[in-house]
Amino acid sequence: MSTFNGLLAEFPDIRVDFFRNHLNRRPPLACFLSHVHTDHLAGLDTLRSPFVYCSAATREILLRLETVSRRINYAQGILEARILSYKHLKNLLKPLPLDTPVELELEPGNHIQVTLLDANHCPGAVMFLFEGHGKAALYTGDIRSEPWHVNAVTRSPSMVQYAYGLKTLDTIYLDTSFTEDIKFPTKAQGISELLEKVSKYPPNTIFHFQAWTYGYEDVWVALSKALGSKVHVDEYKMGIYQSLLAKDPGNKRGFGVLHSLSPEAPALVGFMRGNSYHPGCLTLDENVRLHSCEKGNYCKTVRENPIVQIHPVLTHLNNGEDLPELGIGGGGDDLEREEEEDRLSEVQIQMVMKFIRWLEESTEKLELLPLESFVSGSKIEIGLELLMSGTDNKTALINFLRDLINKSESQIAVNRSFLAANSRARGDLPGLITFPYSRHSSYAELCHLVDAFKPKDVWPNTVHPREWFEQGITIEHLFGKYCSGSEFRHDKLMDQVFGTREEPIDISDDSQATASHPGSSFCEPSSPAPHEDEAWDGTTLAPNLNLSSSFSHISVQEDIHLDIRAHAFRMILDNAINNAGHEIGLISTSDHHTNMDVELGET
Repeated sequence: MSTFNGLLAEFPDIRVDFFRNHLNRRPPLACFLSHVHTDHLAGLDTLRSPFVYCSAATREILLRLETVSRRINYAQGILEARILSYKHLKNLLKPLPLDTPVELELEPGNHIQVTLLDANHCPGAVMFLFEGHGKAALYTGDIRSEPWHVNAVTRSPSMVQYAYGLKTLDTIYLDTSFTEDIKFPTKAQGISELLEKVSKYPPNTIFHFQAWTYGYEDVWVALSKALGSKVHVDEYKMGIYQSLLAKDPGNKRGFGVLHSLSPEAPALVGFMRGNSYHPGCLTLDENVRLHSCEKGNYCKTVRENPIVQIHPVLTHLNNGEDLPELGIGGGGDDLEREEEEDRLSEVQIQMVMKFIRWLEESTEKLELLPLESFVSGSKIEIGLELLMSGTDNKTALINFLRDLINKSESQIAVNRSFLAANSRARGDLPGLITFPYSRHSSYAELCHLVDAFKPKDVWPNTVHPREWFEQGITIEHLFGKYCSGSEFRHDKLMDQVFGTREEPIDISDDSQATASHPGSSFCEPSSPAPHEDEAWDGTTLAPNLNLSSSFSHISVQEDIHLDIRAHAFRMILDNAINNAGHEIGLISTSDHHTNMDVELGET
């Protein structure tokens, strides 16, 4: 999940993927949105100016986004009309073409040039190449830099000068969701594995693929073609993808689709050939074998028949387990139902139970508990009345957590019963199919991208600052050998905020290690290009406290306002589990800032 604060040092007059105000900075002259996943939309719902530049596909999707609860209520007849979350931005959103340098005038005499490049992440997702005032920066947003994609970017006319050393990028603002040296199969390899698995089932088997966010469109197309069945989706999803077809406004009959706003659109929702309409693989017809109708609003076919569930994962581990995508990249609000998000996994249940036992046994006074989220990407919010000190409030907090655990355990039991029943109905074939399909880059893929352009510096878009510091993770060690410069601004900032940095943790060749969440620990670079090494074996680099996967990232609003609140909560849990003895100060929880507040009575 992105923690980028929207600021580019080379271009201080613009904001990217973060639209809240910054203290002591003048408002931006232009904003840029890379794609529609929710962790890149912070503050966009209240934005009134200036223009927001994005791809044409991103504009169309954003204008049609609805909250999960609203669209479920509409589908069930509770709401009479749709309520679009970003409809007010219709006149602010300015689409730009891909692979086309565009000069923008921010103010008289202040011009920059921007080029949009495909990010291989989800429909409409782009990278931004910013140039001007003698500076150049590449902002990746969320990216899957598979080998073919890196090769395509280096061949782009706008990037050739940087790929062949004629010019140098000052900074790549990089999607660092994963910095573990774990191999991810390519998307094509993941789809191939999925098709092999589904081919073993009887021809009357009904499958449900939970597309909980944008970025799995190729899976729909491949499944539909391989099984000879269209994919049933709900009206909301169908409307979103239909918006990606551009029609001739002069044709009153609606014929004449001229082009698509996204390369996936024709295969999904069809196209015109002359006056003939050719449908895509998505359908509103429930009588098909493949389904992606919304969780919580399943169609009759899914509700009343044995179903084989299909779930994407990041990769398969050596120990036989799957590495799930726990909210990385956001998007939980896009296609998933909120009620299903507010659940804990079995591992998280155990963690919360330990925290409850500590609360019950502790006599310490809790001033303010910055308890924002137990599940990465979820919307579990606890009122401030539960966060204030006092026995009654502690009891309320314990009751809330126990209720959350009970709901989660009930859902887990229901899911197990459902999968077991379906599995019995099919004999030896499992009721759940998993396949590797990451929408973010592996560490090796990131190294490949950085090595292709050799920028002066790399700035991470996703980071847990305190954890990076405590584990010795630095941009220099992650990507320094692929950079042409030696001044790493993020490393210096970390030193300024946290003090003297410890030496990076040494990882031997025969023991790969990680924290509980990909991207939260460090592994020495081994190769600038993807390689065929063994998958991650699940050993831990931080045995004292492996909690980062259980908390949502906090967007950094200023360089010095790092994750103080998130860190404070982790320290509280470290106190609870390990008796660490951390001192917790008074922390602001009312205005989304990350400043440490001055104690009462102090100046």
